[in-house]
Amino acid sequence: MRTLILKTASDYLLPILLLFSIFILLRGHYLPGGGFVGGLMASIAFVLHAFANGLKDTKKLLKFHPGFLMPAGLLLSFLSGLLPVILQDAAFMTGLWLKNPIPVIGSIGTALFFDVGVYIVVLGVTLTIIFTISESA
Repeated sequence: MRTLILKTASDYLLPILLLFSIFILLRGHYLPGGGFVGGLMASIAFVLHAFANGLKDTKKLLKFHPGFLMPAGLLLSFLSGLLPVILQDAAFMTGLWLKNPIPVIGSIGTALFFDVGVYIVVLGVTLTIIFTISESA
């Protein structure tokens, strides 16, 4: 279904939904949300764009295959868990936090980097699955 209304709306909704997914990612630090839900929101934005404009246009927008996001996100999540072992000789996945919070974002720690890694993995997995299904149909 490629209507003019859907095409126009998707052009405006893509950046808004991506910004909302980042909000959900950062909100999950203190309230419900986080990397998984934020990654799903971001993938929904790209799926809506693909429905409205076609899969080829959405792939041009991404500039690379979403499958490359999975190992990058896994690496970031693993390194966020390994960082306490390296820096403080603490247990794997022990939370480390900066002393001063950053305005708007709040306290930055290894949990945030773990969530960002999960966000990237979920985005890569869902887009790879949906794009693969769309290509075969």
